[in-house]
Amino acid sequence: MEIKTFADLIDWTRQLHGHLARCLQQSASRNPDERASLLLEYLSRHEAILEKGVAEYERQADSRALETRLYDYGVHKPIKTDQSCDTRYDSLDFDGVAREIFQVHKQVCELYDNLITKAEIREAKTLLEDLLAMHEHEAMRLSGQIGRINDL
Repeated sequence: MEIKTFADLIDWTRQLHGHLARCLQQSASRNPDERASLLLEYLSRHEAILEKGVAEYERQADSRALETRLYDYGVHKPIKTDQSCDTRYDSLDFDGVAREIFQVHKQVCELYDNLITKAEIREAKTLLEDLLAMHEHEAMRLSGQIGRINDL
């Protein structure tokens, strides 16, 4: 997917969460580690919820913000969403799965944070700030949930 506008970026983010949801669900049934498998199932549901949340931002966003071009996006390495599922989750243990997911979320947050400083119109900056806040909140919530699951 070529990202030229904020609309493209939000759509890419939505697709990323949907792709992760599907991949994590597939790996949940393949991972022999019961705790990792349970975590993968939980994370799959969580990513599906994030996909819907981002879609809602996409639906409600200011059209001027969505149509704004992203000139500095090319310096970031996008997370490919159009590829088949990576099988690495199939064999990771609980801690490995958690690390991988937090790394993905960190990359998304860093991308948003970087683009906030470059947004040229207020509506685009506000949209990115809202999306970043949602992702950071979800990462904190996810961290707490993973901690509870780990305690079981």
